[in-house]
Amino acid sequence: MTSDNMPEQDMNESEVRGGEAELRRHRLAKLARIQERNENPYAYLFDRSAVIADVRRQFEALEADATEDAPAALPARLAGRIVARRIQGKSTFLDIRDEGGRVQVFLGQKQVGDDAYEAAKDLDIGDFLGVCGTVKRTRRGEITLFAERYELLSKSLRPAAEKYHGLSDVETRYRHRYLDMVANPEVNDVFRKRIRMIQVMREWLIGRGYLEVETPMLHPIPGGATARPFITHHNTYDHDFYLRVAPELYLKKLLVGGFEKVFEINRCFRNEGVDTRHNPEFTTMELYEAYQDYMGLMDETEEMLHDVVTDVVGNETFAYQDQTISVARPWKRMPLFEAIRNYAEIDLESTRNRDEAAKRAESVGVEIAPEMGYGKIVDEVMSARVQPHLVQPTFLYDYPIEVSPLAKKKRGNDALTERFQPFIACLEVGNAFSELNDPIDQRARFEAQAALRAAGDDEAQFLDEDFIMALEVGMPPAAGLGIGLDRLAMLLTDSPSIRDVILFPQLRPE
Repeated sequence: MTSDNMPEQDMNESEVRGGEAELRRHRLAKLARIQERNENPYAYLFDRSAVIADVRRQFEALEADATEDAPAALPARLAGRIVARRIQGKSTFLDIRDEGGRVQVFLGQKQVGDDAYEAAKDLDIGDFLGVCGTVKRTRRGEITLFAERYELLSKSLRPAAEKYHGLSDVETRYRHRYLDMVANPEVNDVFRKRIRMIQVMREWLIGRGYLEVETPMLHPIPGGATARPFITHHNTYDHDFYLRVAPELYLKKLLVGGFEKVFEINRCFRNEGVDTRHNPEFTTMELYEAYQDYMGLMDETEEMLHDVVTDVVGNETFAYQDQTISVARPWKRMPLFEAIRNYAEIDLESTRNRDEAAKRAESVGVEIAPEMGYGKIVDEVMSARVQPHLVQPTFLYDYPIEVSPLAKKKRGNDALTERFQPFIACLEVGNAFSELNDPIDQRARFEAQAALRAAGDDEAQFLDEDFIMALEVGMPPAAGLGIGLDRLAMLLTDSPSIRDVILFPQLRPE
């Protein structure tokens, strides 16, 4: 019988009653028997000839020249986790799985010997096994490793949730990701795509002359984004520090120092709400390019995201939550206030009055809190009434100065800034601007942020004297971009929640 016909369960354990605790005691008893035989249940090494996927390919290539009288046979040494087992008298069929594939193993009493076959009764689903033998096809056509000898590499004491039974509890999947990966191997493919996405983006940037740098994660002053920070304490300095909310100010100091194209793939921390699009700890890519402005950087962003997506998904189109997304160039571009007029059907550009803007926003069902200023009202309307329409890749640009304290004023309109954001499948995936390099203007913006903080906005930015000093030394004209890599990974893996693409997302402690 092949594994295709077998339930993925251990026939010995199917008879054990009493739940997981009893199953664990059952496995501990097996462990004791293994040790009594002077066998090491936790090996140091196993010399594999190849991974399972490669052995399958090699065997199938051999079959091209095989005949009925001389069928294909390939010696192999394979290792992996036991994911299925069934005992049939003097024969045992196992399935083992490694990172890239799965193969059936045949343990025959005659082939491995009486003692080894008897010892195999102490194997369980979840154990890691090394097997030496010959790969052939069974009469049913299943590629199978016919074992000549085997070695227990690691004894599993706690049974994982096999895919046969299913592991669907979301809390368990996120809290114990290793169980999720064991029970649902397709989860591993999500993270392989994420890893590939970051690799391609890194190679794309390095290939265009960007230098990858590292900046501090402990900041004396939180800066670079409007966000509530996490606070920690340094015992030796007896001083509070903040976990990085963004690397922006440090990266721009490198432009001051003489680097002209820099990027960092980094972890950031924001002490804010948790939902399907936000995790307190997240990954971004930030880049800064001297002598560039936001329109030139918009072209580069479009090219980079197009190239990353097509590499990872193999096409210019991909599916996300029942929507077909195309990253074919050119992407749609629209001024923010034009988008509000088109989709929210109100005009917020013709008034700078906070109360009038609030009235217009509320007229289309957007809830406005009393502490919200004009810029925040515009942002709320965009999020509620514009963003849900941005299914295909779209750039919104020219944002109010009130919500863009680090961006240059728009040429010809001091009420706006040269800022853009890319949206894909209704998700905001980035933020960029022509970088403010006027130290006098920057100080005034920081002071305005400090006033908002004093009025109760705990996400407003702090005044950073060291950054002002750097600007006074002189920073070249530049443009900067941040991309939310978790959200981009959501898109490329068709994942509805940011927790699906973070290996170990933050959860409330048990």
